[in-house]
Amino acid sequence: MNKLALDSLNLSVLKALAFFQKNPPPRFQLKKYPFPLVVGSGNAINVGLAIFDQQKAIFANESNFRLILKRYRDLIKQKNISHAVIISASGEKDSVWEIKEAKKAGLKTVLLTCSPASRAAKIAHETYIFPKLSEPYTYNVSTYLGMIMAATGEKASTITQFIFNLKLPKNFKKYRAYSFILPDEWGAIALMLEIKKSELFGPNLSLRAFSYGESRHAKFVIREKDELVISFGKNKYFGHPQHRWEIKKPKTANKAWAMAVSYFLIGLIQDAHPDYFRPNLVKFCRDYGYKAYAGAKPFDIIVPGN
Repeated sequence: MNKLALDSLNLSVLKALAFFQKNPPPRFQLKKYPFPLVVGSGNAINVGLAIFDQQKAIFANESNFRLILKRYRDLIKQKNISHAVIISASGEKDSVWEIKEAKKAGLKTVLLTCSPASRAAKIAHETYIFPKLSEPYTYNVSTYLGMIMAATGEKASTITQFIFNLKLPKNFKKYRAYSFILPDEWGAIALMLEIKKSELFGPNLSLRAFSYGESRHAKFVIREKDELVISFGKNKYFGHPQHRWEIKKPKTANKAWAMAVSYFLIGLIQDAHPDYFRPNLVKFCRDYGYKAYAGAKPFDIIVPGN
């Protein structure tokens, strides 16, 4: 499979937004779960942080979930914590054992997924199915964007219009390093961008993302002309003064806007540099990536929509 068979990330963003204009994701009623234990792997837990950031919640990932269950065992027994919300686009891999462990601990399990026929969907007490498109493995644009939109209620058409009106800085494609600075309330999206860096570029290109508060802590000691610092809002201090791009966010912007716009820009960066991701993705899916999961089969290079 050559690289032309796989969209860049920016095209996946535009397709996802067009899809959600016709198929708005169902609103997710957060009040049903006043103090959940939220668990997810990779960017799924960051989506959880974005969705549940305005209420009481405990967060865990695949590495510390069992430890978190033990740590809060008393609160679970007292029913102060009654639900575990498991976020998994595929409904496979770690989500299956996480649901089993949550049940053993006495929690009601709620699955947020795009895969109604998955193993996790078959065993969870309650399942929310979110619509998604077929996308290259690891992209998870429509999967996670839909979940965040379900929580924030943002409109895909508004986000699309903003993207189409973006004017890139001169020499945008010629930088060898990029950094994103996001408002503190969107810190979970910055974490998602950090994962996208590893997925798309590995060690080959510098792409960093921080909340504004994090940026103050010596993240920009080195002011480099080859780094473009992209901020959603004003940036008076970080990066070389002549190589900053301030993007004024609209009043309606929330976390879905931040995810879509930043993913779109990362896709443009992907197109402007050597293609590190797509040739390696084929080998990852068919040869070595899936072997880290017990009993797993080779991954789909294009993950089907639903």
